[in-house]
Amino acid sequence: MVLPADGLIQLTPEGLYCPAAEAWIDPWRPVSRALITHGHADHARPGCSEYWAVRAGEGVLRQRLGAGITLTGVDYGEVRRLGGAMVSFHSAGHVLGSAQIRISAGGESWLISGDYKRDEDPSCAPFEPVAADVLITEATFGLPIYRWRPGRQVAAEILAWWREAPQQPSLLFAYAFGKAQRLLAELAALGVEEEVLLHGAVQALMAPYRSAGVVLPPTRPLSELPRGESLAGRLVIAPPSAHRSPWMKRFKAPQTAFVSGWMAVRGARRRRGFERGFALSDHADWDGLLRTVRDTGAGQVYVTHGNSDGLARFLREERGLAAEPLGRAFEGLESEEGEMEGAAAASVP
Repeated sequence: MVLPADGLIQLTPEGLYCPAAEAWIDPWRPVSRALITHGHADHARPGCSEYWAVRAGEGVLRQRLGAGITLTGVDYGEVRRLGGAMVSFHSAGHVLGSAQIRISAGGESWLISGDYKRDEDPSCAPFEPVAADVLITEATFGLPIYRWRPGRQVAAEILAWWREAPQQPSLLFAYAFGKAQRLLAELAALGVEEEVLLHGAVQALMAPYRSAGVVLPPTRPLSELPRGESLAGRLVIAPPSAHRSPWMKRFKAPQTAFVSGWMAVRGARRRRGFERGFALSDHADWDGLLRTVRDTGAGQVYVTHGNSDGLARFLREERGLAAEPLGRAFEGLESEEGEMEGAAAASVP
């Protein structure tokens, strides 16, 4: 399925394009004007002449794309005219500064969701329901088996796991942008005040969260600790890429765990070799996806990423909506949780 050639939003080799605004949304290649939903690498790519994004996410974008990028920051809900279109950014509840982008022109409105979640998260603004005629939604976890528990409950289990091993380092693997900071914020909400050690990739993205006023425990880069200092009883947060890397040689008999929505799937933890898996995602679960489609009031829905075919079919057959997958157009794009996607999908019956 492709988008209508004369529609408000069109699919081009560079990605989703709005001719009325002369702008691309999360383009795949460098373009003249990019509207960015958030700072994850599969949504914010370098080389564009001009970027527009939520002001709260500016620090992350400059960290990842370069301090000198031409970036226009906007507030949530602020409406701007771009060419012949009205454009606004609305909280997606995904990570710090994440947005859904609403574009209207010619009496028609489209909402491009980017990545989003409906769960409470102390590290970013909550999801904002937005009405639109047409919705482009993700479906990363677009199967009924994915239903998340509250983040606070999962964080309490992580805290117990850490406390139960005072003689070992506790290595917690989580994505460096978004997931790691959410975990820290959830731990702070549970009263954790002791220092947490961070891999350099996580440390590099902490400043924007602290500048935004997110309450976090004290943290320090692991690299600042003298070699040979005992790490028994310490919590260390690192990205998944550090697992089984030379970086791991510093730790003696650590306990390890991975935090991801894919940990809800049987066998995913075993295939990656982690001792524990905690299911916590920055994407909407099945109920969150259906709730969002309903809240928009959209009569036409296009579905990208993940189980786009299955969610689109459900919306047609069970909800009576005009819904089509855009999955093929987005195949091959990497995502923050994409490295687990293939393994997880293989275990889904």
